[in-house]
Amino acid sequence: MARKRNPNRLTPAELELMIILWNQGPSTVQMVVDRLPNGRDLAYTTVQTMLNTLHHKGKAKRVLKNRAYYYAPAVSHARAAGHALKDMIRNLFDGSPERLVLTMLETKQLTPEDLGKLQRLIEDAQSKSGEPS
Repeated sequence: MARKRNPNRLTPAELELMIILWNQGPSTVQMVVDRLPNGRDLAYTTVQTMLNTLHHKGKAKRVLKNRAYYYAPAVSHARAAGHALKDMIRNLFDGSPERLVLTMLETKQLTPEDLGKLQRLIEDAQSKSGEPS
């Protein structure tokens, strides 16, 4: 059965353009084309269509200036990452964030330094949750 498209989900190509917008700020189609990574050749019209799609999805906003649209992110990188992470946890780890972390530990994706940082973040979060509101 075909999967239903999720309007919150960014395709890999859309994500590539969003990263350019997050890093560059408001940009014309040509500015985005010029910022594509080396070896990533997309036609101007393809980028234009993808930016329009992002606009219609509510992921990018646009403003007309001097006969050219300037596109800017309508969602933050953190919000988009949160949606992607939620999808990944649901699809790959049966909705269990613990399984994600365990998999990262088992496959040695975390360095000892990463583990130390995580431990400090956990301790900080625990101490803040114990404070009166």
